[in-house]
Amino acid sequence: MYRENYINALRLEMVEMVRDGLSPVALKYGYSDVALESTIKWRPLVLVVGNYSSGKSTLINEFLGGDVQAVGQAPTDDSFTIITYDDAATEQVTVRVTEERDGKYLLNDPDYPFEILKKHGQRFASHFRLKKVNSPFLRNLAIIDTPGMLDSITERDRGYNYQDVIGDLAQLADLVLVLFDPHKAGTVREAHTSLRETISARTFEDRVLFVLNRIDECSSLSDLLQVYGTLCWNLSQITGRKDIPAIHLTYSSRAAGKSDSSRPGSHDFLYHLQNQRKKLRESVLDAPRRRLDNLASFIETHSERLDQFLEALLTHRKRTQKFQFKLTLIGALLSLFLGGAVAYGAVIFGLAGTLTDPWAMVLAVAALGAGLAFWIYGPMRVMMKAFQRRWRKKTDAIISLDTQTRKDNWQSVGPLVFRYLQKTSGRYPVKTLKNEYAQVHEIYTEGSREVRKALNELANMAPDQAVFDNISKPIEDEDFSDAKSADDASDPDQLPPPPQDRPAASEK
Repeated sequence: MYRENYINALRLEMVEMVRDGLSPVALKYGYSDVALESTIKWRPLVLVVGNYSSGKSTLINEFLGGDVQAVGQAPTDDSFTIITYDDAATEQVTVRVTEERDGKYLLNDPDYPFEILKKHGQRFASHFRLKKVNSPFLRNLAIIDTPGMLDSITERDRGYNYQDVIGDLAQLADLVLVLFDPHKAGTVREAHTSLRETISARTFEDRVLFVLNRIDECSSLSDLLQVYGTLCWNLSQITGRKDIPAIHLTYSSRAAGKSDSSRPGSHDFLYHLQNQRKKLRESVLDAPRRRLDNLASFIETHSERLDQFLEALLTHRKRTQKFQFKLTLIGALLSLFLGGAVAYGAVIFGLAGTLTDPWAMVLAVAALGAGLAFWIYGPMRVMMKAFQRRWRKKTDAIISLDTQTRKDNWQSVGPLVFRYLQKTSGRYPVKTLKNEYAQVHEIYTEGSREVRKALNELANMAPDQAVFDNISKPIEDEDFSDAKSADDASDPDQLPPPPQDRPAASEK
C-alpha cells in the first residue's frame, strides 16, 4: 500500500499548495470567482458521455458489478448523476445504491467540487443528483453519468445549456469516456457539437478516450470492421484532426449474457477483443494516477497564468507611478515658477520691497501651493485618466508577449487584467502586489519543478498491485461461439479456448 499512500500524500500536498499559495491571490485580484482548490480537492472523476443508446449506463453497471443505473434502448435518464463510493457502507455481496441526494445538496456542499455549476440555474439542479454505491470499484474514483446526446433537442427543450454543463464537467474530469454504439457511430448532432467545440475547448486531448461500445451486437467480424471504419471516418470529420484517435472496443458481458441466445451470427471474434475490455477497465482504474498528472498541469497552468496576470498589474502600476512622478515634477516646477513670478510681481508693483521680503515670501508660497493644487486636481487628474484609458485600450502592450505560450496565456488573463484595471482605475498598493507576485512566481518556478520531480519518483516505483487488488476483479469473459452453451462458460476466471475450426486473428 506504499504506492497508494504516496499518491494520496502527494495529492494532498498539491491541493495544499494551491489552497495556500494561489487561491488567496486569485480571489483577491479577480482571477477566479471561487477558490481554485474547490475543483480539485475531491476524488478523481471519470466523465461518461455519448449518444442516448451508446450503452453508458450499461457500461457503468458492468464496471460497478451491479444494476445501479437504469438501462434501455430509449432514453432512460435525463439527469447528470455523480456515482461515488459510500465510505460508511459495510462490505456486502450485492452492489447497490446506499444513498441518494439531490442537486441542491451537491451544489451547496463544500465537500464536493461542483460549486461552479450553480450558474446553470434551478432547472439544471433538478437534473443533477448523487448516488452513493457500495461497489469496491469506486474506492478511489467517482463516475459521472450524463444524459444521452440527441439529434433534434435544443437547449430550450432541456431547460439549461447542455453544452456548457458538459464543458464544466469535462474541465473537472480526469478522464472523459466518449461512447458510441454500432447503430449511430458518431452521427448525432449534439455529439458533433460536444466533440468539435465543447470538450476540445475545455480539456486536454490526452484525457479523452473514444469507446465503441456494444460491439457484441455486431453480427460478425466483418460487420464490426465496417462499423469501426464508419466511426473512424465520422471522428475525422467531427474532430477536424488528420490523425485518427485510438478507439477502444468493449461491451458488457452482463448484458451480452442475457441476450446471447437471441442474437444472430457468430460472435467468436469477441474472444480476441478481451484485451480491449481489460485495457479500458485499467484506464478507468488509473484515474488516481491521472489525477496527479492533471493536478501538476493544473498547478503549472494556473501558477503561470497568475504569474503573468500579476506581472501585468505590477508593470502597469510601476508605469503609472513613473508617469505620475513625471507629472508631479512638472507641476512642482510650474508651481515654483508661478511662485517666483508672483514674488517678482509683488516687488515690481511695490507690494514688497525685495524678493526676500516676508510679504513677498508669503505671496510666493501661496502662489506655489495654489498652483500645485490646481495642477494636481486639474490638468494632472485629466492626464492621468487619459493615461489609464489609453492603456486599458491596449492591454496587450502592457507586458512582453514574445513567445506563443505567453500569447496563449494572455488570451485567458488579458480580459481579467482589463477588468481589474477598470475596477480599480489603476490604483492598488504596489508593495503588497510585489510580495504576492514573488509568492506566486516561486510556485511557478520552484513548486512546479518539485511536483514534477515527485511524479518522476512515483513513475519509477515498482507497481504496487495491492493498491487496486481489492477493486480489480477479473472481467467475466464468455465464449460467444454458436456451438458453446451458456452453461459451459460458467467460470468467470477461466478464458475459453479460441475456436479451433478457423485460424486465429493474427493468421488472417
